[in-house]
Amino acid sequence: MNIPNVSVAVDITSIAGVRLSVKGGTGAFNFDVKGKLEEKERRSQMVIVNFSLFLTTKPSVVKFEVEGTATLTGKDEEISKMLEVDPEIKVPYVFQEVYQNAFAAMYLLSTILKAPPPPHNLFPRSQTQGIATEDVDVESIVGEVVVDQVEERTEEPPSMESGGATTEVPETPTRDVNVEPRAEERVERRTEGLADTEG
Repeated sequence: MNIPNVSVAVDITSIAGVRLSVKGGTGAFNFDVKGKLEEKERRSQMVIVNFSLFLTTKPSVVKFEVEGTATLTGKDEEISKMLEVDPEIKVPYVFQEVYQNAFAAMYLLSTILKAPPPPHNLFPRSQTQGIATEDVDVESIVGEVVVDQVEERTEEPPSMESGGATTEVPETPTRDVNVEPRAEERVERRTEGLADTEG
């Protein structure tokens, strides 16, 4: 499912590939895939999700592990749709985007390790490529975390208010407040200097 008004930025923070066998990668291999999505942060029109992805081959030749974050931005209703599970393949829509981004890094590792590459498309449509996915299991902990974060957020006092809006970076407004009196002093000094030269 492609939701055009939601952008997904994937940031890979850790990747590992291990060749478990000396065999090369010319035969047909099945990949077992395990994934985990866990909501890290939610704001208006943005959700950050931690992900973990583990792929192993059958027979046991190579394994890949990828971790990182996916930042979804867009309208809240459309972000919620991206976090839903695709009824056809039983995997959250956002996980499909995560996998497409992780694939490039895993493919590069597979060439370095001289091991079979993971399937480009993880889901049933890709099974005609000779590399099939035998088992795809994704654990999604998105809804549970949302409730906890909303409760925590309402209890926290806002860090600073300026014109009715809250900001999380107190340094910038403080610097602006400190700079303004200095600018006024300069204007006063300049006008005093002009008065001295006129007289």
